[in-house]
Amino acid sequence: MHTDTGTAVVHTWAVGTPSFADQMARLQADPDQPGRYHVDVDPCWNCPVVPQGGTMAALATAAMTAELGDPDQRLRTQTTVFAAAVPAGAVTIDVSVLRRGRTMSQVTATTRAAGTDAVGHATVAVFGRARGGFEFTDLGMPDVALPAAAPSFRDPPPPEVEFNDEEPFPFWEQVEGRPVIGRPPWEPYVPTSSECAFWYAFDDPPLLDGGTLDPLAVVALSDLMPSSVGQRMGPLGREWYPPSTDLTVHMFGTARSRWLLAHLRARQAGEGYASVEAALWDEGGTLVAHASQVMFLVFPDGAPEGDERFPPDLR
Repeated sequence: MHTDTGTAVVHTWAVGTPSFADQMARLQADPDQPGRYHVDVDPCWNCPVVPQGGTMAALATAAMTAELGDPDQRLRTQTTVFAAAVPAGAVTIDVSVLRRGRTMSQVTATTRAAGTDAVGHATVAVFGRARGGFEFTDLGMPDVALPAAAPSFRDPPPPEVEFNDEEPFPFWEQVEGRPVIGRPPWEPYVPTSSECAFWYAFDDPPLLDGGTLDPLAVVALSDLMPSSVGQRMGPLGREWYPPSTDLTVHMFGTARSRWLLAHLRARQAGEGYASVEAALWDEGGTLVAHASQVMFLVFPDGAPEGDERFPPDLR
């Protein structure tokens, strides 16, 4: 369960079925070791074989929020470095408050599989009260269809398309996506841009009192950027994976809808890495967050070279 204090979210920990809210609520403070938190991460968040990085970053943020214990200081920015995979199951998060200020505080969290010493994820975050200053948004929400008018990832592909029959990633059984900018992966085209956009929502959305979306959910939904690389490369014709090296999320306005629009771009790719970014908007047009990350590219059958990047009919 959570309550909204008006300026920050305070979570009260309870164990329940693993909706996103219940997964966050599984976090428990260690009664014997200050700054240590324990959580059992359900494999329903695997994407595909370990829990989705954004969900793990959200758990680290939940632990840092609890350790700071100042509801008036809300999350402003967090960066997670994924040093090693942390599997589903028992997880330990060690939190340290670097500085506890009257209006701003800095906190770190180290996430690892329980019972191991190896660091999995390292997160640093800044929390702060509202302050006086300039106010503007120099970024525009794209003119796209609303979620109710958009197709779903869960819709079947056209009957003439042969699509992989493998089971979907467990994460995508908890989160629905609806594309509104970009080309589908089965449609042949000559790529010219990485721009794409998707509405995302949890099937069981973690809504707070007043109907606003839990900021932890915003952190989790920020970590869905590889589609921009796929959009720029087009129908590659070979398998590839984009594990994340990091995730940075700058938090802005309050999300007042269960759906978030992720407007994505991949700014550069080279030497086996790609830099990507996302602007996240709610249905009312509020800029909720901006996220960025670097991913490294893995090709099980070897990296493409030259014209091999495109099918023969598109060279």
